[in-house]
Amino acid sequence: MRSCILLLISICCFMGYPSWLWAAHGISIDGNLKYKADFKQFEYVSDQAKKGGKLVLHENGSFDKMNPFTLKGTAPFGIEMFVFEPLAVGSLDEPFAVYGLIASDIELASDKLSMTFTINEKARFSDGSPVTPEDVEFSLNIFKSDKVHPFYPFYYQDIKEAKVLDTHRIQFKFSRANRELHMIATQIPVLSMNFYKEHSFTENGNKMITPIGSGPYIVSAINQGKSIFYTRNPEYWAKDHPVRKGMYNFDSIGVNYYKDQIVAVEAFKAGEFDFMMVNIAKQWARDMAGKRFEDGSLIKKQYPHKNNAGMQGFLMNTRRSIFQDLRVRKALGLAFDFQWVNKSLFYNQYTRSSSYFNNSYLAATGTPEGLELSYLEPFRNRLPSEIFTTPLAPPDSSGKGGVRANLRQARKLLQEAGWTIKNGVLQNSEGKLFQFEILLVSPSFERVMAPYVSNLKKLGIKVDYRTIDPALYTDRVQNFDYDMIVHSYGQSLSPGNEQKNYWHSESADRKGSRNLAGIKDPVVDAMVEKIIYAKTQEELTAACKALDRILWYGYYVVPNWYLNVHRLAFHNKFNQPETLPLYYNHYQYLMTWWSKDTATPAN
Repeated sequence: MRSCILLLISICCFMGYPSWLWAAHGISIDGNLKYKADFKQFEYVSDQAKKGGKLVLHENGSFDKMNPFTLKGTAPFGIEMFVFEPLAVGSLDEPFAVYGLIASDIELASDKLSMTFTINEKARFSDGSPVTPEDVEFSLNIFKSDKVHPFYPFYYQDIKEAKVLDTHRIQFKFSRANRELHMIATQIPVLSMNFYKEHSFTENGNKMITPIGSGPYIVSAINQGKSIFYTRNPEYWAKDHPVRKGMYNFDSIGVNYYKDQIVAVEAFKAGEFDFMMVNIAKQWARDMAGKRFEDGSLIKKQYPHKNNAGMQGFLMNTRRSIFQDLRVRKALGLAFDFQWVNKSLFYNQYTRSSSYFNNSYLAATGTPEGLELSYLEPFRNRLPSEIFTTPLAPPDSSGKGGVRANLRQARKLLQEAGWTIKNGVLQNSEGKLFQFEILLVSPSFERVMAPYVSNLKKLGIKVDYRTIDPALYTDRVQNFDYDMIVHSYGQSLSPGNEQKNYWHSESADRKGSRNLAGIKDPVVDAMVEKIIYAKTQEELTAACKALDRILWYGYYVVPNWYLNVHRLAFHNKFNQPETLPLYYNHYQYLMTWWSKDTATPAN
């Protein structure tokens, strides 16, 4: 097999096709793979890692189902990460590559309209049954159906069909060429067809039926809505696989649920769980302190990363009539005094967001030129003039006049949009009052909203904000039942199909989509299509920057802030690899740690 692949590579180089099309052990977007076919483990894991010990984590809210792939309800933390596996997994130290896991060989056709996976003969579900091409076919069909969360059919829509070739191989056929579609195809979680013949896929979403998968852990105990425990599968088929070596080292992982982050911090310091990512500046600066931190039994440390920070902001639901005027949305952004908030509440820890692709090369800078400008030019008459003349920059209150100058500009914009103050209240010509509600899921944001709402009140706008139960919040967001929320749009270094779920008109009315702003703009649609079907890195970068400008000057969110580090606190009971990944979330990094008091060599 290997000699045949090398021969094909030579032929393709001669014919002008890139050799990476036939990279058997892994595949990438840009043609480069850091790890060769005989690699033993990723560089960011340690060969000193030991198996054993117990890890206890936390989550806020509760859970009411065991199927993480359906729309309704909330699944427990970790079930997708620990129980289910995809065909291939990404490396955390390169942005555009994946390496086979359930798939031992990955082959992409030269026209990029199909790819073939060879299923690893060792791959097993936790009940001991082999993973087969039929399981993969079943999984694709499920994730393209109406049985799953609407995100999945959107994400996998260009995978036309699957065809089982023999006992170990399956072919995916694509509806059109897409430079990252072969990467997307490898991400499909592989489900057990036999399990879901016995247990209805959709009914399982609403019952505490423990699913089986091929992952490193099995569910060992459930206390509905309060806790879940995972036990490392001693017969895990991939424990010696290069993409799993030195990872998932804990014998058991428990997840305890708490009402909110404030309660969780005290529980952490009391020893109820072992590890947490701190996303509240006040907690990091003031609450993560005391005798136990001083004596080293508790540790807090910042870990740098190179992740695309995306965009977090106060998101306006343009399905609501009061947010449909661009001038109104811009005015609401001017009322947020980030400089004061960062200094007074955040201890100057954050950087203000100035892009939908913060902390990455995809962020628009300066004014558009070259290919980016050519993408925007056909729509010049339909776009705000600032897109072509003004670099992206959030409102600044640090200059002369402070936030008062911004509020004066906001008042003028509101007047232009037909809103005037009468008897101290903003209203339109029909007498409709300008009032709305900000829906929160974390009480920690209430202290941020208080000064923002105070500034809006100065404009005559009446705003209420309240924190609701996480399950109710999720339901309302999925049904677009809100005026304004705080939302984060995560981004990768290679944006693609998920952008359609974020911004495209097709997703605006689809419940459960992440087009939470309700954007229906043919120009946005055109840029999303250019991102998805970009043929080169240059085209992708230009399209992302063009979309960045259009979204920014659409004023759909009041930009918040971001960090280029993970703020982690943990009990001093872990060892860590010496090498840090580059592109990772904190739980991915945690899965490379191991307990100090274990003695069993990793295997």
